[in-house]
Amino acid sequence: MGVLRIGAVAAHFGRDIERSLAKLAGIVADARAAGVQLLVLPDATLGGYLSDLRRPDPTSLPPGLCEDSSEIERVRALAGDMVLALGYTEETVVDGEHRLFNTAVCLDGSGVLGRHRKVHRPAGESLVYDAGDSFSAFDTPLGRLGMLIDYDKTFPEAARTLAMDGATVLACLSAWPASVTDRASRLPQDRQSRLFDLYDCARAAENQVVWVSSNQTGVMGGLRFLGQAKVVGPGGDVLARTSSKGGLAVAELDPEVEVARARRVLHHLAERTPEAYVALRAADADVPGA
Repeated sequence: MGVLRIGAVAAHFGRDIERSLAKLAGIVADARAAGVQLLVLPDATLGGYLSDLRRPDPTSLPPGLCEDSSEIERVRALAGDMVLALGYTEETVVDGEHRLFNTAVCLDGSGVLGRHRKVHRPAGESLVYDAGDSFSAFDTPLGRLGMLIDYDKTFPEAARTLAMDGATVLACLSAWPASVTDRASRLPQDRQSRLFDLYDCARAAENQVVWVSSNQTGVMGGLRFLGQAKVVGPGGDVLARTSSKGGLAVAELDPEVEVARARRVLHHLAERTPEAYVALRAADADVPGA
């Protein structure tokens, strides 16, 4: 893999896909000028996120796209030799029915390298999106990557599964808002702001991986997004970050070297003791389909 320049984006993307593509072109150009090789954009880059998490308005949902749509093809052309991850609302037919998924896709100029459908759906998101059912790492020209979408990172098992599948870089694409029920007057003091940062650092440190966290900014309906994009090292140290406003966080490192250094003495994945996790196994056995 070697030394990489990794970029995490904080930006606002709304319903207008043409406007989003124009904005994306500018961001990609800035990232390329900064030497970025892996660029992680927010969840819902194309078409924006929901405007209400508790009672989503069925008349104002993000437009659904398929993976082979002209819009995704235009993003692929923009990417060129850069590996780029972004989120969109995927519309597909399952068992004869049209379904929507909150989806992330990773691509470069050669085509799609990997994809992920959001598994964990918060609050009213389950009224709009079907759930994905797996976490899988995938190979890219820059090494083995894994992807999650915002609420997925709340669950340690999600990132752990990708790390166990060989990913040394995990990209978490978010449209993560401030607290809906208990808002603070300033975003940095918001409870969700603290949790967003906490999960980013904890997931990197517990799995000893490089963590790339993007997020939406601005306002969509009743939701105010946090920003706070960042690149986190395998020791849980923040290497670069943005504020609550739009921006690009760029860090340069060799993921393979840094991950190997972090695991040299204490190797969290190798030192797990699955036979001791009796309650976890029992709880999973009681869940239908687990």
